Amino acid sequence: MTHLDVPSPCVRNCCLDEQDICMGCHRSLDEIIAWHDSSYAQKQAIITQAKQRASKVRQVDMKLKPPFTG
Repeated sequence: MTHLDVPSPCVRNCCLDEQDICMGCHRSLDEIIAWHDSSYAQKQAIITQAKQRASKVRQVDMKLKPPFTG
């Protein structure tokens, strides 16, 4: 790996939701397919978008799950 390589955000928990977004790494199916041929800048943009998607999922999860009151 060179200093310009970006490691794949894949977490080996691949399962697509209804919008073809991976529930593990939060990339779209198109982004997953394009990853290998994407430039450094494109990979950075994909990671940024995936992080934004993951944040939204966490926000929805927090609203749906009641707090643990053990």
